[in-house]
Amino acid sequence: MHPVLIDFGNFKLYSYGLMLFLAFTVGLAVANVRGRQKGLPKHAVTDIALGLIIAGLVGSRILYVFTHLDEFRGNWWATVIPIQPDGSIGMAGLVFLGGVIPAIGTLLVMAYVKKLNLLLVLDVFAPSLAIGSALGRIGCFLNGCCFGLPTEGPLSVVFPPGCPAHAVYPGETLLPTQLFAASAGFTIFAVLLLSERFFRTFKGFATSLFFILYGTFRMFNDGLRYQEAGLRLIEWDGGFITVSQFLAFGLVLVGLALFLWQRKRSLQEPIQTL
Repeated sequence: MHPVLIDFGNFKLYSYGLMLFLAFTVGLAVANVRGRQKGLPKHAVTDIALGLIIAGLVGSRILYVFTHLDEFRGNWWATVIPIQPDGSIGMAGLVFLGGVIPAIGTLLVMAYVKKLNLLLVLDVFAPSLAIGSALGRIGCFLNGCCFGLPTEGPLSVVFPPGCPAHAVYPGETLLPTQLFAASAGFTIFAVLLLSERFFRTFKGFATSLFFILYGTFRMFNDGLRYQEAGLRLIEWDGGFITVSQFLAFGLVLVGLALFLWQRKRSLQEPIQTL
């Protein structure tokens, strides 16, 4: 695990930030290819991608701050300013699902302004979200955050000093839930592309499938992760539901409703390949 790849004075290149950059770059490349295949203007795909990135980062940051208020008490400027008290440059702390709602809202507005079919645009970007989340989780693993619970099983790692996982469970073997999430992201990416090739599809197909698969996995994987008190939405004796699990459950419901609705409509139309 290497949280900091380059340390040059006050400038630090964080592995998580680098993986986010790769996630955005690869995701944009995939969206551009799919956009051309589906007849969307290249500039429209790029404009929407930039809007989604900004909205997603802002939303992810807001949810992180909301669930980690104690971390910023007495230093609220640290929530938005990338210059830390020790003089270092960088701003860590994002919750992926926190960016989903503002990103979707941004997409709705931009698709309307550019007069594009909303479901078609969503289908273009669905695989990009999958592979982007996979690359981002590799960054989480390198950073030592979003770690799993202690385990004695074969699928375990020991995180070194200097990362969040070691601060909570020093020297203990933990589940690498970040790698589970990365594997799931790559798998969902492949499933989306292959399913469009071998199954009857319709507008909203890739989107609904992504919501269902990612939401289902996220509910499961969050149960294997260490969860801070601020991330727990509902608690009871022996268990809890996290904010992310609640949002993920909502994604599954939306995905199922969209799939059933659009599939029913598509059965009344000629077969089309998207």
